[in-house]
Amino acid sequence: MSVLSKSCIYGIQAAIYIASRQSNDYVSIQEIAGKLSISFHFLTKVLQILTQAGIMVSYRGPNGGVALARPASSVTLADIIGAIDGTEIFTECFLGLPGCGHATPCPVHDQWSVVRKKLHQTFEATTLAELAMKASDLNARLSLSFLMGVENGIGKKKPKSVAQKAL
Repeated sequence: MSVLSKSCIYGIQAAIYIASRQSNDYVSIQEIAGKLSISFHFLTKVLQILTQAGIMVSYRGPNGGVALARPASSVTLADIIGAIDGTEIFTECFLGLPGCGHATPCPVHDQWSVVRKKLHQTFEATTLAELAMKASDLNARLSLSFLMGVENGIGKKKPKSVAQKAL
């Protein structure tokens, strides 16, 4: 189960990947898609949304790709989520009921109000710079098969298990 859409999750993964690179050069979408095991065409559409929102900049041509439009320390998870999925996760009823509020609450209104407020605060306070540093420092994974490398901030494929090699 996921509260965020697949587009949003891929956008966050790609943004962390870009932010974790040592240089501010443009990164090809093909590289990002390959490293994170995301469809090139799907990722292109997601990154277009982030570009339209002013979070990324893009450059066409042989050395083209995408880069962050501003420092990673000034891009929050809430910025990315808002650009791709919208801000409804922070304002809407958990059950999707129109008019849900203090006057006419749904059965989970009180609990969801607390959770969504905390989520919003957390996402507003979490920057790409923090996530990129954690990904590199912890050798964290950004996808099912991609671990962040600690040597130079660029990821490496997770080794296949014996069972996977046999396939």
